Amino acid sequence: MFTVNKKKCVGCGKCIKDCFTNDIVMSEKKALIKNEACIKCGHCIAICPENAVSTDEYDMKDVVGYSKKDFEIDGDNLLNYMKFRRSVRKFKGKDVSEKKISRIIEAGRFSPTASNLQKVSYIVVKEGIRDLTAMALESLKKKGELILGDEHQQDPLMKRYAASWIKMHEQFQSDPKKGDRIFFNAPAVIVVTANSDIDGALASSRMELMTNALGLGCVFSGFFVRASKDNKGILDFLGVREGQHIVACMVIGYPDVAYERTVPRKSADITWK
Repeated sequence: MFTVNKKKCVGCGKCIKDCFTNDIVMSEKKALIKNEACIKCGHCIAICPENAVSTDEYDMKDVVGYSKKDFEIDGDNLLNYMKFRRSVRKFKGKDVSEKKISRIIEAGRFSPTASNLQKVSYIVVKEGIRDLTAMALESLKKKGELILGDEHQQDPLMKRYAASWIKMHEQFQSDPKKGDRIFFNAPAVIVVTANSDIDGALASSRMELMTNALGLGCVFSGFFVRASKDNKGILDFLGVREGQHIVACMVIGYPDVAYERTVPRKSADITWK
């Protein structure tokens, strides 16, 4: 439950005004959380000037008081930071520590979710990467053969992908190390699962920013997400929870490549109303 320490509460009403679900009322000049429509977003904890609100459902050690020095980022620096990130497919043969992986997942944990449901999960694969690679490439090969064998399939991009998947499988069978075009011999993979594509994507995007901040590189493996779709073997191997599905696959390691500048992009497609 979310509760208000009446000794600390000064009755300013800030939490009441900011409560999206109208679950807080004034009672005897003190804020009272009814805990009826509460979605546990924590806005009342964040906004209270007297630090009078707390909960026994989350770890209150997560709460950090605001300071401009520790919390604010210059907008130009942030934009340059995001422009400079690159998808990395060349990794050094160096392990990624559990501490760094935990920091990356922490960035996902504090991402927004619909109705604050927080139903995003993270599966870290290290020891089983080679087995997972083989399973994914076998799945892609079969999907590729089905596409190429479908006389009604007219999409040239899908046909190109299909042929590529079959070739990737052949290369892996010939040389598992040189032929790893799924995880690129990276030391770690984080599979993000959720019951909402948006929630999982938001978490993944923030996690990638943290990955770069920790001196690591990352590439999102869309091929793996495609390989895992409707593949019981892969889903069972990962232990994907019922009601969730794979949203993203983050391939992570220390970059074995260095970039010197940002790259151009198409102009933004904007409609002003």
